[in-house]
Amino acid sequence: MNTSIAVKKVKRLLAILLVLFTLSFAFEPITSLTPVVSAQTRYRRRHRSFWKKHRDKLTVAGTTVGGAAIGGLAGGKKGAAIGALVGAGSGALYTYKIRKRHRRYHRN
Repeated sequence: MNTSIAVKKVKRLLAILLVLFTLSFAFEPITSLTPVVSAQTRYRRRHRSFWKKHRDKLTVAGTTVGGAAIGGLAGGKKGAAIGALVGAGSGALYTYKIRKRHRRYHRN
């Protein structure tokens, strides 16, 4: 009976040491943070719409649904699965590689 209690204590001690060791890696980045005050911190951004917040995810989801619908009409369940994969791939390609993300607007 004493050996099981000793084993439990050793396991508990090892678990505590493992948690403390893991948290020690997070301690330095937290302490190295310094507040940066710039001119831009005075102005708050306006509330962004749902579309602007989730534009990339919605674009990929929409192309996935569209591809699945077309594939389903053409080839049943297997066609829907293939269409969903093709739609997701093409939507991700458009979203993350083709579409210009940083547009420059000129003031007149």
